Amino acid sequence: MAQYIAKIIILGSGPAGYTAAIYAARAGLNPCLISGFDVGGQLTMTASIENFPGFPLSISGSELMEKMHQQALNVGVTIVNDKINEVDLSERPFVLSSENGNCFKTESLIIATGASAKWLNYDLHKKYIGYGLSTCATCDGFLYKNKVVAVVGGGNAAAEEALYLTNFASKVVIVHRRDTLRADQILQDRLLKNPKIEIQWNSVIAEILGEKSITSLVLKNVLTDEKKKLEVSGVFLAIGHQPNTDIFKKYLTLDQDGFIVTQPNSSQTNIEGVFAAGDVKDNAYQQAVIAAGSGAMAAMEAQRYLSNL
Repeated sequence: MAQYIAKIIILGSGPAGYTAAIYAARAGLNPCLISGFDVGGQLTMTASIENFPGFPLSISGSELMEKMHQQALNVGVTIVNDKINEVDLSERPFVLSSENGNCFKTESLIIATGASAKWLNYDLHKKYIGYGLSTCATCDGFLYKNKVVAVVGGGNAAAEEALYLTNFASKVVIVHRRDTLRADQILQDRLLKNPKIEIQWNSVIAEILGEKSITSLVLKNVLTDEKKKLEVSGVFLAIGHQPNTDIFKKYLTLDQDGFIVTQPNSSQTNIEGVFAAGDVKDNAYQQAVIAAGSGAMAAMEAQRYLSNL
């Protein structure tokens, strides 16, 4: 077991975490970043990114995160490949314990642990992630010009994803397990009026088919058990995200969905010296560029906080 002591510790190795670490290092704070075991976060599941500034040609999520990782190392960030499973935020220094048995102590903490997409059956369908299966229409919709895609879900997220995808796809099929949508009425009205959108009611995905990428789905009617095949090139899951905040529940204020609540126009949580950045506090946008920006904000606020100790 090792013990690490740092002025500032960042949890998470997605765009928010790496950006916070880079800013903190350039401010002379000698930050320690604990990567978690899903190094690079959700972005590594995206095969092609075309909307991150500075990359005129598409870049894979894994490659983009590797560049951020290398940049963090280049500016002197200490990166520990470990996962925190317990925290004590009752007093400073804050104490963090890891799955590998390490102990971390810090005067300031930036939480950038992200949010995990909810999957239909992760083990069964993970081979299609980045090859037709996505949780982000804004990220991947452009790849499906003039193709048929499916959106799974019935809430606001599913409605918004479906409407956005009509800008590219020739047809969007919403697969919903109930006979009514949960989306706001104004979104339902837009869906029903859009000629590109079709809704498969009382249906769930029984199988995803395709060798290297998705070519079709087998849908099952939950009332009759009848199955039918649907030819699609892509599937977008819009059944929600789960913020990675379980270990902070005892100390931090969370909203009804479990996302960390911060002060307006700030990354400051309800505990002085503890900041949150990226998808762990963002239930609205969940975009890499926005996460990176919030990571920079958290590092700058942490720097100001430490300078006043």
